[in-house]
Amino acid sequence: METFEVYLAKMEDPQQRARMAEVLAWATERFPELVPRIAWNQPMLTHHGTFIMGFSVSKKHLAVAPERAGIERFSADIHRAGYEHSLELVRLPWNRPVDYGLLERMITYNMLQKADCATFWRKGGHTG
Repeated sequence: METFEVYLAKMEDPQQRARMAEVLAWATERFPELVPRIAWNQPMLTHHGTFIMGFSVSKKHLAVAPERAGIERFSADIHRAGYEHSLELVRLPWNRPVDYGLLERMITYNMLQKADCATFWRKGGHTG
Protein backbone atom coordinates (compact mmCIF):
# COMPACT_ATOMS: atom_id res chain seq x y z
CA MET A 1 0.00 0.00 0.00
CA GLU A 2 2.97 2.35 0.41
CA THR A 3 3.04 2.81 -3.36
CA PHE A 4 -0.50 4.20 -3.25
CA GLU A 5 -0.18 6.48 -0.20
CA VAL A 6 0.78 9.64 -2.13
CA TYR A 7 -2.07 9.06 -4.60
CA LEU A 8 -4.58 8.54 -1.78
CA ALA A 9 -3.36 11.61 0.11
CA LYS A 10 -4.18 13.77 -2.92
CA MET A 11 -7.81 12.65 -2.99
CA GLU A 12 -9.93 15.48 -1.56
CA ASP A 13 -13.14 13.61 -0.69
CA PRO A 14 -12.56 11.57 2.49
CA GLN A 15 -15.28 9.02 1.68
CA GLN A 16 -13.91 8.44 -1.79
CA ARG A 17 -10.38 8.21 -0.37
CA ALA A 18 -11.55 5.63 2.18
CA ARG A 19 -13.29 3.53 -0.51
CA MET A 20 -10.29 3.66 -2.84
CA ALA A 21 -7.97 2.72 0.05
CA GLU A 22 -10.29 -0.18 0.93
CA VAL A 23 -10.32 -1.52 -2.63
CA LEU A 24 -6.56 -1.15 -3.09
CA ALA A 25 -5.85 -2.77 0.30
CA TRP A 26 -8.17 -5.66 -0.54
CA ALA A 27 -6.52 -6.18 -3.94
CA THR A 28 -2.95 -6.09 -2.64
CA GLU A 29 -3.79 -8.40 0.28
CA ARG A 30 -5.79 -10.85 -1.86
CA PHE A 31 -3.18 -10.88 -4.63
CA PRO A 32 0.22 -10.34 -2.96
CA GLU A 33 1.99 -11.50 -6.12
CA LEU A 34 0.80 -8.39 -7.97
CA VAL A 35 3.02 -5.32 -8.08
CA PRO A 36 1.35 -2.04 -7.14
CA ARG A 37 2.42 0.98 -9.16
CA ILE A 38 1.31 4.42 -10.25
CA ALA A 39 1.27 5.05 -13.99
CA TRP A 40 -0.59 7.71 -15.93
CA ASN A 41 -1.40 9.19 -12.48
CA GLN A 42 -3.51 6.15 -11.59
CA PRO A 43 -3.04 3.20 -9.25
CA MET A 44 -2.64 -0.10 -11.03
CA LEU A 45 -1.57 -3.65 -10.43
CA THR A 46 0.89 -5.47 -12.65
CA HIS A 47 2.34 -8.95 -12.83
CA HIS A 48 5.68 -9.79 -14.48
CA GLY A 49 5.59 -6.34 -16.10
CA THR A 50 2.13 -6.67 -17.64
CA PHE A 51 -0.99 -4.69 -16.77
CA ILE A 52 -3.62 -6.55 -14.74
CA MET A 53 -6.03 -3.91 -13.36
CA GLY A 54 -6.14 -0.12 -13.16
CA PHE A 55 -8.17 2.15 -10.90
CA SER A 56 -9.34 5.74 -11.25
CA VAL A 57 -11.84 8.12 -9.69
CA SER A 58 -14.54 10.43 -10.89
CA LYS A 59 -17.14 12.44 -9.05
CA LYS A 60 -19.75 9.67 -9.33
CA HIS A 61 -17.74 6.45 -9.27
CA LEU A 62 -14.58 4.50 -8.73
CA ALA A 63 -13.55 3.00 -12.05
CA VAL A 64 -11.74 -0.28 -12.53
CA ALA A 65 -10.09 -1.09 -15.83
CA PRO A 66 -9.42 -4.73 -16.70
CA GLU A 67 -8.70 -3.95 -20.38
CA ARG A 68 -11.33 -4.45 -23.04
CA ALA A 69 -10.93 -8.25 -22.97
CA GLY A 70 -11.90 -8.27 -19.29
CA ILE A 71 -14.92 -6.07 -19.95
CA GLU A 72 -16.06 -8.31 -22.80
CA ARG A 73 -15.57 -11.49 -20.76
CA PHE A 74 -17.47 -10.19 -17.71
CA SER A 75 -20.05 -7.85 -19.28
CA ALA A 76 -23.04 -9.93 -18.15
CA ASP A 77 -21.61 -10.27 -14.61
CA ILE A 78 -20.96 -6.53 -14.50
CA HIS A 79 -24.58 -5.80 -15.38
CA ARG A 80 -25.86 -8.44 -12.93
CA ALA A 81 -23.86 -6.70 -10.19
CA GLY A 82 -25.73 -3.50 -11.06
CA TYR A 83 -22.73 -1.71 -12.55
CA GLU A 84 -22.32 0.06 -15.86
CA HIS A 85 -19.29 -0.23 -18.11
CA SER A 86 -17.74 1.31 -21.18
CA LEU A 87 -15.36 -0.47 -23.55
CA GLU A 88 -12.48 0.05 -21.14
CA LEU A 89 -13.78 0.44 -17.58
CA VAL A 90 -16.36 -0.60 -15.02
CA ARG A 91 -18.07 2.11 -12.97
CA LEU A 92 -18.49 1.29 -9.27
CA PRO A 93 -20.77 3.97 -7.77
CA TRP A 94 -19.43 5.48 -4.55
CA ASN A 95 -22.76 4.93 -2.79
CA ARG A 96 -23.01 1.18 -3.47
CA PRO A 97 -21.11 -1.80 -2.04
CA VAL A 98 -18.17 -3.18 -3.99
CA ASP A 99 -18.68 -6.63 -5.50
CA TYR A 100 -15.30 -8.07 -4.48
CA GLY A 101 -16.17 -11.44 -6.01
CA LEU A 102 -16.48 -9.79 -9.41
CA LEU A 103 -13.19 -7.91 -8.95
CA GLU A 104 -11.50 -11.14 -7.92
CA ARG A 105 -12.76 -12.94 -11.03
CA MET A 106 -11.61 -10.12 -13.31
CA ILE A 107 -8.15 -9.96 -11.75
CA THR A 108 -7.76 -13.74 -11.80
CA TYR A 109 -8.90 -13.84 -15.44
CA ASN A 110 -6.30 -11.26 -16.47
CA MET A 111 -3.55 -13.03 -14.54
CA LEU A 112 -4.36 -16.34 -16.24
CA GLN A 113 -4.92 -14.88 -19.71
CA LYS A 114 -1.74 -12.80 -19.54
CA ALA A 115 0.49 -15.39 -17.85
CA ASP A 116 2.73 -15.55 -20.92
CA CYS A 117 2.25 -11.95 -22.03
CA ALA A 118 5.55 -10.17 -22.59
CA THR A 119 4.06 -6.71 -23.16
CA PHE A 120 2.34 -4.25 -20.82
CA TRP A 121 -0.94 -4.30 -22.76
CA ARG A 122 -2.45 -7.27 -24.56
CA LYS A 123 -1.28 -7.80 -28.13
CA GLY A 124 -2.81 -5.15 -30.32
CA GLY A 125 -2.84 -2.59 -27.50
CA HIS A 126 -4.88 -2.24 -24.36
CA THR A 127 -8.15 -2.44 -26.25
CA GLY A 128 -8.20 -6.19 -26.08
